[in-house]
Amino acid sequence: MKTFYDFAGPLLGLGAEAKDLTFMQISLRGVIIFLLTLLMVRLSSKRSLAEKTAFDAVLLVVLASVLSRAINGSAGFFTSIGGSFVLVFLHRAFAWLACRSHAFGKFIKGCPDVIVENGKPLLDMMRRNLISQHDLEEDLRLDAKVEDISKIRRARIERSGEISLIKVEQ
Repeated sequence: MKTFYDFAGPLLGLGAEAKDLTFMQISLRGVIIFLLTLLMVRLSSKRSLAEKTAFDAVLLVVLASVLSRAINGSAGFFTSIGGSFVLVFLHRAFAWLACRSHAFGKFIKGCPDVIVENGKPLLDMMRRNLISQHDLEEDLRLDAKVEDISKIRRARIERSGEISLIKVEQ
């Protein structure tokens, strides 16, 4: 291990202050982190990139923060990488649990809420989810291709924050 550290230390600026890192050291750190991040995302799940829920978005934000510190030298290089792998495996374990336990899935991903029922907006539920009448009208036009809310049987604010619209059958 000492041989590896003696070789990699100067190349990566291991043990150096962040302000003392050279362009080449930061560049090499960036290349290594880029390749490892690709591996981490592949180990995580395809859905984490889609940011389907806050649960998925949190992984990406925290992962980016931790790994950026490994590049700029404000945190330990290998400890940041190790911690990032732990976060990815934790995300995967939680996703696995959520897939098998509806209650756990509701806890970490949330629940959808009905905001329109039989063409009538449910204003209390819309307010609770911070959806304005204008937001709903925009989604009616963009997703359902209608302007009249009475043509919507049901609309939900999904766990991802998107609004899904089911039209009245004609």
